[in-house]
Amino acid sequence: MTDWHEVMANDMAVPGDRPTAELVAELSGMLRAADPAIRDRTAYSVVATWIGRGDLDAHLVALGDEMAARFADPEIQARTFAPLILDSIVSRGVFAPSWLAAFTAWYADERDIRGYDPQLGWLHAVAHGADLLGAFGLAPQVGPAELAGLLALGARRMLAPTDHLFAAWEDDRLADALARVLTRAELDQAQALGWLDLIVEELRAAGRPVPVPARTVNTMHTLRMLYVLVDRGRRGWNPADPAEVARVRHRDALLRRLAEVLRLSVQGIG
Repeated sequence: MTDWHEVMANDMAVPGDRPTAELVAELSGMLRAADPAIRDRTAYSVVATWIGRGDLDAHLVALGDEMAARFADPEIQARTFAPLILDSIVSRGVFAPSWLAAFTAWYADERDIRGYDPQLGWLHAVAHGADLLGAFGLAPQVGPAELAGLLALGARRMLAPTDHLFAAWEDDRLADALARVLTRAELDQAQALGWLDLIVEELRAAGRPVPVPARTVNTMHTLRMLYVLVDRGRRGWNPADPAEVARVRHRDALLRRLAEVLRLSVQGIG
């Protein structure tokens, strides 16, 4: 067994006394751990660092396949840390259509969307999934039809039945992911706006329940942040120039449509 605390203290240098594949397998097992000190503060920190530095380039396809399979894992922490690792892999430029399919099958249907659990630590299915959604949205291998599908997936995630109110920046991170997708030049105007019709149709079909359902509040809060990002642009996307602003496509049409949807919260839905 590797002393991972020593690895972390040594600037995350890859140990040379074991094959890298063995190290990755051990870390992958730790990413399922219920103990957040093992899963989050150790395994995730090491794996994400190694992926970002290129230390694991020869192992990314196999690791991505393993993480995609975890969307069906019975343990919530295993499911919700899989998208974080896939985010790092896809952001590194490695992509497989099967990963996108597995993520799409999981994201909107995950019912355990707690942010922080006192025993398990951060779970954050919505936020972690949003990070991967945004990474897929920027992947050049993802075409216009799949990009439109990602926008619709984000809408379905907002609208999924739940009693949980977003309280740990889930709405901001989902809005940021949608904004990343919307920067893609391949999207035509119908694709960039069409997913909002899903939201209007679903909320109108639900009528005016009292109290206001959590999913309605979550949706409106997410769209408010998205409005800001569409209007002002998204900073921080370029590591070489953090002040550079990425602009969404079809900005004016998007702002008009977002405003129409957001007015439902003050005009009443019905």
